[in-house]
Amino acid sequence: MTIPLLDLDPPIIMPAVQVEPSGLDAVFALTDDQRERYSRQIQLTDFGELGQHKLAQSTVLITGVGGLGGTVALYLAAAGVGKLVLARGGTLRLDDLNRQVLMRHDGVGELRVLQAAESLRRFNPDTLVEPIAEYVTADNVAGLVAGATVVVDATHNFEERYWLNDACVQARIPMVESAMDGMEAQLTTILPGTTACLRCRSATPPPWDRRNFGVLGAVSGALACLTALEVIKLITGCGPILSGTLARFDLAELTLRKLPLLRQSDCPCCGALAP
Repeated sequence: MTIPLLDLDPPIIMPAVQVEPSGLDAVFALTDDQRERYSRQIQLTDFGELGQHKLAQSTVLITGVGGLGGTVALYLAAAGVGKLVLARGGTLRLDDLNRQVLMRHDGVGELRVLQAAESLRRFNPDTLVEPIAEYVTADNVAGLVAGATVVVDATHNFEERYWLNDACVQARIPMVESAMDGMEAQLTTILPGTTACLRCRSATPPPWDRRNFGVLGAVSGALACLTALEVIKLITGCGPILSGTLARFDLAELTLRKLPLLRQSDCPCCGALAP
């Protein structure tokens, strides 16, 4: 799903940003099992046990459990995020199974979000998983984003993306947005009041049919890994994030372009929002 870009001025370099989960304890300790499970990432510079604790204290809302959202959830659970809220309606189809790694072949016809939650709980019991078998709507979006440290937008239609964007801007909750179309993918992080929001980039939804483009599972998986990494960096501060920048990947050619994203002063969503 390619989101069109506006004409852009030269880039503005955005500083690295870190989100502090609410209720972060000043004193913390990992269990022996947790210290062993996460030992390899704790070794990383600027991560350490403090980074692990920040992940454990975080809640991430993921709107989707398919090839993109489900794989994001898998790698966030692997990293030790404390709570994952999975919001998605719909049942599993046979043609989902080329990319949706949390699903089961014998689960065709069953609710996907419940299968995803079951797989994640078995994979890492440290992570609390809350499945919500609903699509994003104008009525439920505020409740879905409430309490989230970060929101991951992995929906497959623009109406839901706009609702998520608007709710996150209003609640001042960072949103990591990723999308793909064929062999192309894109990723950015929206920081309300600081960076461009989705409506700054695309004031009206482009024509798009969610079943009218090819999907290779490895493409959605590659983008999902980068999306999960963006969330981890945002929470822990272990590296710079894509604030004010759109990363566009051509996975057929294995090329990457970084494009600046500037807030629009006349944006109906975030234009009047103070930093």
